[in-house]
Amino acid sequence: MSMLSANFGNLAQSCQMVNESAAWGYHLDIMDGVFVPNISYGFPVIEAIATYAKKPLDAHLMTVEPWRYYEQYKKAGIDWLTVHYEACPHLNRDLQEIRRLGMKAGVSINPATPVSVLEQAVYYADLVLIMSVNPGFGGQAFIETSYEKIEQLCRMREEKNLHFLIQVDGGVNDSRAKILYEKGADILVAGSYVFSAKDPAAAILAIS
Repeated sequence: MSMLSANFGNLAQSCQMVNESAAWGYHLDIMDGVFVPNISYGFPVIEAIATYAKKPLDAHLMTVEPWRYYEQYKKAGIDWLTVHYEACPHLNRDLQEIRRLGMKAGVSINPATPVSVLEQAVYYADLVLIMSVNPGFGGQAFIETSYEKIEQLCRMREEKNLHFLIQVDGGVNDSRAKILYEKGADILVAGSYVFSAKDPAAAILAIS
């Protein structure tokens, strides 16, 4: 569940809804205004969410030089930490360091980046995040070629006999969820679709 669309004026209420819903966990989109053209929130908000959360905290770093803060994310309560292939010139080392600190390590790729670049990194990843919109803003339209990337990633996982999870973020809704699961996705991330619904918990259930 992407907290980017949550009501930050009543964060406790939004977190309570997620806790009581069918959501897998909290997806925290961290943006620095450099790697992507937007700024979201930092450690004070992460720590506030952590005080309410009863499910895993899954942080997606859309930032330059993410390695500077891995220890601080761990201290803030993050359980799963995902970095971008495009931001990490020494990606294998980054993923190993995230694991060493006691978090699950994830890697994400932008829509224009092919799955093939992850041929070696997947050996060090617990999760691969496919961005099905261009990162930086919520509420964007789903990029249809994302289905092909999920299928390619599934084949890579099977051929290498690995067990990383496949996560999809962007344009997720109830009409698309079934197809995404059939293609091989394990976790779907939704934000505006859920928080704009009259019944957010029912919207989460519809894509679970």
